[in-house]
Amino acid sequence: MTSSPAVRPYRSDDREALDDICVRTAHNGRDSRPVYADPGIFPVTFAAPYVHLEPELAFVLDDGQGRAVGYVLGAADTIRFVERFRSQWLPLVADRYPEPVGAPSTPDEAIIQLLHHPERMVVPEVAAYPAHLHIDLLPEWQGRGHGRALMRSLLQALQDRGVPAVHLSMVTANAPARAFYDRLGFHEIEVPDVGPVTHLGRTTRELDGL
Repeated sequence: MTSSPAVRPYRSDDREALDDICVRTAHNGRDSRPVYADPGIFPVTFAAPYVHLEPELAFVLDDGQGRAVGYVLGAADTIRFVERFRSQWLPLVADRYPEPVGAPSTPDEAIIQLLHHPERMVVPEVAAYPAHLHIDLLPEWQGRGHGRALMRSLLQALQDRGVPAVHLSMVTANAPARAFYDRLGFHEIEVPDVGPVTHLGRTTRELDGL
């Protein structure tokens, strides 16, 4: 039976859809497949480790027929997540994506290098925002309030766990994403020498407006 689209907790059978969403939104919000030889590196780095290590902080937008068409993924404690990423996740995928020797020479190698250096996620300037998140929606599901519903679900789950604030990093050039985060009450966190990304943060409280 078909029902209305709704946010629900992640299930293990969502994994294939999750990977697909990540691949189709990974290149500055657009499809990564025309740019990367193996775009599977994106979910391995930015999606799968979250549902492997902290599935209780993963929520999907169900299209009403059981298929995930968007997600939000969180880590309650970034420092602990990074430790577990290195000790529990990286050994599962390192053979498939070995670390490049020397400086990355292709777009794929640039992402593979990120996979092998999870410590990059520990940024001193965002220490007051211990949790972090990733959120993605397929293009045809954007602009309809679903992203807001996903974000509220994660923020409420973090609040329930006593986590005071959350941060994210985004490609600075992705203006539509920045406008979305601004509407949800995120603000910029000053981080020096950050390169092409911007860090944003938000309290997990004051959710009535979401």
